[in-house]
Amino acid sequence: MDSIQLIKNSEEKLCVVIPAYRVANHIESVIQGIPEWIWKIVVVDDCSPDDLAERVKAIHNSRVELVRHEKNRGVGGAVITGFNRAIELGATVLIKMDGDGQMDPAFLPDLLEPILSGRADFVKGNRFGRLESISRMPFHRRMGNLFWSFLAKLGSGYWNVFDPNNGYLAVDADVYRRLEANYLHPRYFFETSLLVELNLVRAVAEEVPMPAIYAGEPSSLNVMQVVTTFPGLLLSRFLRRIWLQYFVLNFSVGTIFMTLGSLMSLFGIIWGTVWWHRSIITGIPATAGTVMVASLPLILGFQMLIQALTLDVQSVPKTPQSKRADSRQSISRKAISIQ
Repeated sequence: MDSIQLIKNSEEKLCVVIPAYRVANHIESVIQGIPEWIWKIVVVDDCSPDDLAERVKAIHNSRVELVRHEKNRGVGGAVITGFNRAIELGATVLIKMDGDGQMDPAFLPDLLEPILSGRADFVKGNRFGRLESISRMPFHRRMGNLFWSFLAKLGSGYWNVFDPNNGYLAVDADVYRRLEANYLHPRYFFETSLLVELNLVRAVAEEVPMPAIYAGEPSSLNVMQVVTTFPGLLLSRFLRRIWLQYFVLNFSVGTIFMTLGSLMSLFGIIWGTVWWHRSIITGIPATAGTVMVASLPLILGFQMLIQALTLDVQSVPKTPQSKRADSRQSISRKAISIQ
């Protein structure tokens, strides 16, 4: 069964949420391009200064609901508002599309199939999945995404996700309800913070290759804002994930490697720094034994941290949390028993 047939045969209530800010020239074509099998479309006007709201109202489509912010909350805040409204309406799958026309609705079936089949809880588009897509991507975006991709993998624990900044995504509504909403970032860090919270509830994530459409629109993301704020935000989410995943919700071999590796590395760095400073002050070289006391814990600690990293890579969630996964397993068990 192909993706579209799977969607049409299901009783799912699919809702597209469009965070909208300064996209009045694109919003009509974006809404009109969304397939008829999408149940609802929630457009969140994030206090846009243009005539976006008027253009949405003029469409007169029963599927479309407009939600307006009196104050700009950022793209993450708009998505959170839209997702919450979609859940109130009864949506079972939440889809996020941007309002600037850079996300092709033709890829909606590919995005939804892993969730509807019970194989995944969360699906993102991957602009790096095809060589032709990479070549079309502006060079500065390509390099920025590659660099941020590794940091986001480390921070979120989703080592199988290669394009964390891609905002074209779908998530099971029940799984989304389990997230700590207070930790979802209201602005451009939203996608990465969403990955961190999804990992903490052990949601299975997949990516599907799809090109992004670049029409020459300048990005509203401030480079200096990224450089000055994103590292701190990512570090705080990383530390929260490690604490909860390895010390509160679970205790594993990775916890031991991480703890011993950190302590031994810290001891080696402090010991080596103290004796290095003393040698500079006194002019007396440190003895071989002193150097070994610093270097041996550093070497062993580094190896333990590498092993902890390896275990973290291997611990990517593999068992879907949605009810569809339970139904799929039940059907499989019945098929096996019949055979």
